[in-house]
Amino acid sequence: MECDVLVVGGGINGAGIARDAAGRGLSVVLCEKDDLAAHTSSASTKLIHGGLRYLEYYEFGLVRKALIEREVLLRSAPHIMWPLRFVMPHARGQRPAWLIRAGLFLYDMLAKREILPASHGIDLTRHAAGKPLKPEFKRGFVYSDGWVDDARLVVLNAIDAADKGAHVLTQTRCTALAREGASWLATLQHAGGRQTMVRARSVVNAAGPWTAEFLQQAAPGGQGRHLRLIKGSHIVVKRLFAHDHAYIFQHPDGRIVFAIPYEHDFTLIGTTDLDYHGDSGKVEIDDEEIRYLCELSSYYFSKPIVPADVVWTYAGVRPLVEDAAADAKAVTRDYRFELHQEGAPLLSIFGGKITTFRKLAEEALDLLAPILGNAQPAWTEHACLPGGDVFGSTPQNRSVREFGQFVQDLQREYAWLPAALVARYARAYGTRIHLLLAGRKDVAAMGEEIAAGLYAAEVDYLRRHEWAVSAADILWRRSKLGLHLPRGTADTLGAWLLQHPLLP
Repeated sequence: MECDVLVVGGGINGAGIARDAAGRGLSVVLCEKDDLAAHTSSASTKLIHGGLRYLEYYEFGLVRKALIEREVLLRSAPHIMWPLRFVMPHARGQRPAWLIRAGLFLYDMLAKREILPASHGIDLTRHAAGKPLKPEFKRGFVYSDGWVDDARLVVLNAIDAADKGAHVLTQTRCTALAREGASWLATLQHAGGRQTMVRARSVVNAAGPWTAEFLQQAAPGGQGRHLRLIKGSHIVVKRLFAHDHAYIFQHPDGRIVFAIPYEHDFTLIGTTDLDYHGDSGKVEIDDEEIRYLCELSSYYFSKPIVPADVVWTYAGVRPLVEDAAADAKAVTRDYRFELHQEGAPLLSIFGGKITTFRKLAEEALDLLAPILGNAQPAWTEHACLPGGDVFGSTPQNRSVREFGQFVQDLQREYAWLPAALVARYARAYGTRIHLLLAGRKDVAAMGEEIAAGLYAAEVDYLRRHEWAVSAADILWRRSKLGLHLPRGTADTLGAWLLQHPLLP
C-alpha cells in the first residue's frame, strides 16, 4: 500500500489531520492501535470552550483561538455539540466580584460571537440555578460555552476522511518505521496478526500520550519536545439539578471543577489535574480523586455528594507540552509541531485541546502539504462534519438555534419509531439517520432488540460505518448507552457480536 500521508494515532488530532489531508486530495492511511478515541479523546470534560481559566495564566492567544473555533465547531456539527450556559457562584474568599466580571467581559470580547449570548451577573436567590446550591451563595455569574460528544467528534472526522478516500485502520499498530530514500516504510500489525506494509511519502505522529515514544522509534537519538502527562479524572452521579445550566466551581486551591448536565439523567463532575507517570494505556481514577471531587461539589451543593453516589468514572491523560510550570493545572493547553525533514518528512504533534483540533489540523497541513507538492487551500472552516448538514451543506447559525425543529421533523418522518429513540438517533447521527434507517418502514425491520432501545440495525450500522468492534466501542464510545442499560448488557452484546459476524 502506498500513500502520501501515514497518520499514526486515531484520537482527535490524528482523525482531524486525516480528514483535512484527504480533503486536500492527498492519499491518506490512518492507523490506530486500539479503537478511535479510545484514550485521551474520550476522556475529556466534553466541552467546546475558550478556557476561561487560561486567562489567569495570560494565555490570551490560546483563548482567542479557542473562542473562534468554538463557534466554527458548533455550526459544523450541531447534532453532537450545542451551546451551554455556565453558572459561576461567587464564594467568599474568591477574587472580588468586579474582577471576575472584568474577566468575563474580556472572555466575551476576545472573539466575535454570533451564536452564544454574553455573560452577566445573576441573583442566585431568584435564579433556578441557585436552588441546588447552599443558601450562602447569593450572587453569581453566567457565561456561555459549548458541550460536545468528544468520542463521536473523533468518529465523525474519521468518517469524513474515509468518505474522501482515506484508509482508516483501527486495531492496527505501527510496529516498525524506517526511512527509505524519499519515503517511509511502515509495518502495520493488525489485531489478528496480519501485517500490512505501507510506503508513505510522509508520516504524521499524532500518537497522543505515546508521541514522544513513537518519535524516538522513528528518529532515534533526536531531541524532541518533552511531554508532560496530566491525568484528568471525572465522576458521574445521578442528576443533581433539573435545570439545563452547568456550574463552574473554583476551589480555594485554585482548581476548577465543572458540574454538567449529562445524558439526561446524570451529572458529570470533573476534572482533576495531576501529573501522571504510569501506563498511559491503563489510566484510572483513584479513591483520593473521587473523594476530592465529591468534597468540592459538596462545598457548593446543598445535598452532600459521597463516593457511594458515584455511578461511573473515567480518566485519561492529556499529553501537554512541557513548559516548566510548577503546577499541573498551569501547564499550557496550546500545541506545538516538530518537523523532521532529513529525508521523508515526519511531523509530530505535541499538546493541544479538543476545542482547537480543527485549527491544529489545518495548520499541520498548511505546513506539510507544500512539502508534498500539494497547493490545495484549507477547507474545513466552512464545511459540515458528517451528519451536521441539518439545514443544508453549509454551516450556519440556524443549525445550532433550530436543531429542535430538525428533531421534530424526523419524529414525524419516522413516526413508526418511539419519539425518544428518534431523538437519540438525531443527536448521535444527525442527517446520517437516513443512512441508518434506509429502507426500513417499521420496528420489525430494525432487527433484534439486543438491549432496551439498541437494535441490530444500529449495531450493524456502527460496525459497518463507524469501525465499532466490541461492546465497549458501542456502549461507551459510539454512545453512552452503558450508563442507561442494566449491568450485564456488555456481556450480552459481546456474545451477540460473536454470534453475528458482520458480513461483507
